[in-house]
Amino acid sequence: MIKLIASDIDGTLMPYGRTELDPRLFPLIHRLREQGVLFCPASGRQFHSLRRLFAPIANEIAFLCENGAILYGAGTEEDAPVLSKTVMEQEKALALCHDILALPEGAHIVISGANTSYLMTADAPFREQLVAVTGNATALVDRPEDVPEEILKVSLYRHSGAEPDADLLGPRWAEQFRMTLAGPGWLDFMSADKGDGIRGICAALGLTPDEVVAFGDHYNDVPMLEAVGIPYMMEGSDDYLKGRFPRHCSNVEDTLEEILAGLEKKA
Repeated sequence: MIKLIASDIDGTLMPYGRTELDPRLFPLIHRLREQGVLFCPASGRQFHSLRRLFAPIANEIAFLCENGAILYGAGTEEDAPVLSKTVMEQEKALALCHDILALPEGAHIVISGANTSYLMTADAPFREQLVAVTGNATALVDRPEDVPEEILKVSLYRHSGAEPDADLLGPRWAEQFRMTLAGPGWLDFMSADKGDGIRGICAALGLTPDEVVAFGDHYNDVPMLEAVGIPYMMEGSDDYLKGRFPRHCSNVEDTLEEILAGLEKKA
């Protein structure tokens, strides 16, 4: 019996370039809840940004945020319980930040706390873009050392693509942190991944992997898909990823309809 459905957002629930979810998703999530199934967005986005996307049902679902570094249970933004939180080692995280700042021009850095994205003061125009596109709660700091809380994730964004930066940073940092290409232009570093997040929510709710469905489209989704019993890879993913996961999905809402048909028939 399915008890939890987790889904990546960008490139999975929401095609790249879009800024809003398909409205028909929300009644599907209500119907899943009626069948005893909890829905959980699983994203590199922060809690505030995800709640904005899921506003009609934000108090009723769990949230796997920052690629698994922090996991919230159901509730309001102010009182939702933190089910798990994995911070980066502070000294190493700050050293990584300075390595990113030393990269060739065009690389932007985003330092993630529990529910705030910190950007460098000189990156104010990029901050406006980030707020406009993802709705992040943000703050500007002069130096990475000025971030006033524990660091959960350090991200690099380059409009032309972050693969060259991964080649430069990987030799020093790929073994220190979980390094992953997290979508067009993004490179993330954490001490957790989406697989850790899924295992965290399963432990909190007493679920086993075979009771969990997950949807993903990119390399940062692989740990999550490996951690569940029923993984789906999006049809638009590259051939290597589709080869690893034989269940493919062209539209998450359509697949949720199929899952609901089976659950409602059994009920």
